[in-house]
Amino acid sequence: MTLSRTDDLFARRNAAVPRGVGHACPVFAERAVNSTLWDVEGRSFIDFAGGIAVLAVGHCHPRVIAAARAQLDLFTHTSFQVAPYELYVRLCERLNALAPMAGPAKTLLVNSGAEAVENGVKIARAYTGRPAVIAFQGAFHGRTIATTALTGKVAPYKKGFGPLLADVYHAPYPAVAAGVSVAEAQAGLEALFKYQVDPERVAAILIEPVQGEGGFHPAPAEFLQWLRGLCDAHGMLLMVDEVQTGFARTGRMFATEHAGVAPDLMSIAKSVGGGFPLAGVIGRADVMDHLDVGGLGSTYGGHPVSCAAALATLDVIEEEGLAARAEAIGGKVRGFITSELMAPEGSPVANLRGLGAMIAVDIVDPATGAPAAALAKKLVVSAAEKGLILLTCGVNGNGIRLLMPLTIADETLDQGLAILRQSVLELVRTKAAA
Repeated sequence: MTLSRTDDLFARRNAAVPRGVGHACPVFAERAVNSTLWDVEGRSFIDFAGGIAVLAVGHCHPRVIAAARAQLDLFTHTSFQVAPYELYVRLCERLNALAPMAGPAKTLLVNSGAEAVENGVKIARAYTGRPAVIAFQGAFHGRTIATTALTGKVAPYKKGFGPLLADVYHAPYPAVAAGVSVAEAQAGLEALFKYQVDPERVAAILIEPVQGEGGFHPAPAEFLQWLRGLCDAHGMLLMVDEVQTGFARTGRMFATEHAGVAPDLMSIAKSVGGGFPLAGVIGRADVMDHLDVGGLGSTYGGHPVSCAAALATLDVIEEEGLAARAEAIGGKVRGFITSELMAPEGSPVANLRGLGAMIAVDIVDPATGAPAAALAKKLVVSAAEKGLILLTCGVNGNGIRLLMPLTIADETLDQGLAILRQSVLELVRTKAAA
C-alpha cells in the first residue's frame, strides 16, 4: 500500500520529532497566501488560527516579504551585541513610540514570547530588588522553566517538569465566562498578601489583558485600573503580557489601551514579526536602564531580517487600518455567532467573548452547560475536513478561538464562517441522534 504524502510525512515526523510537540491540524503546509493555506496534497484551508496569532497581516504579505528579501541581500547576522545595526534601533524607536507607557520607554529585542516574559521578570527583580512575582490562574506565559512556573495551568504545561521557578504565586483571574467576578479576583489577591506573600517582597504582577491559551477572557478595565493602583501603592511593577493580544488584534495596537492603563513593562511577540521570529520587552526607560551592561542580551535577538519584516508589518498595520479592521471583523463575527451558532435549539455554543478580532466561544453539553472538550475537538476535526483551520483553548479544553488574519477578504471570512456553521450544526445533529 502506498502512503499519501501526508501519511508519509507524519510517519517521518513521529520517528524524528518528540511526542510532546502537538499539532492542531492533521495537515502538512506547503504554501500560504494571506488567509489561505495549501497542504502537501494541494487542499486549501481558510486559516482562522493565524499561526497562533502571529499573522495579523496574513501569510506572506508582499511588503513584509519584500523587506525581508531586501535585508537578505545586505547581511543576515552580526549579533547586535557584536556589531549593532540601524534596523534594531529603528524598530525599538518605533515600538517605544507606540507603547502605552507613562513617559519615555526603551525596548529589548529577543526571539520568542517566553524569552520576552522571562526577561521582563528578570528586569523587574533587578529594578525592585524583590524576588516574588504574581501571575494568574489560567495564564499562559511560555514553556521555559521560569515561564512554566508563571503559567497558571498544570496539565500539560507543568506536569513532570518541577521544581520550577520559586516565589511565583497565582491569583484568580476575573473572567465572566469562568464565573470569577472582579470582586472575587480582587479578594483573591488580597488573600495572597494576607496568607502567602508580603506585597513588599513582590517585584511585579504579570497579567494578560486578554488571556490567550486560558480561554480568551478579557480582563475588565476596572480590574486593570485597580491593579495599576495596587502596584503603585506597594512599589510593585505592573507587567502586561501582550504576546498574543498585541499589534491591532483587539482593535487597538495593544489590548491594555482599552483600559487606559500604562504598564511598567510589556512583553511582545507573535504578530510584530509578520511571520518572522521576533519578540521583545518594552518598559519604562528608568526600569530598563537599571541593569548593568551585559545583564541583557541575546545572540539572535532582534535578528536583522526579522527587524526588517517587523518595520514593514507596522507600516501595513497603520497604513491599512488594521486596528479598525479588527473591530469590523469582530463585530461581524460576534453577530454571526449570536444569530447563527448560538440561536439554534440544542446548540453547544456558549459564552461568546473577546475584544476586536480576538474572539472565543465555549463548546458545552447543551443539556447541562458543562464543558465539552471532546465535542470541541470534534468540531476542530470536522472544520478541518471541510477546509477551515481552528484552534481550541481554555483550562477545560473546550474553547474555540478565532484568530483570522486581519487582512482576510470579506468573501473568505464569509466562507470560513459558513464552514464553522456547518460544522456546529453537524454537532447538534449528532448530539440529538445520540
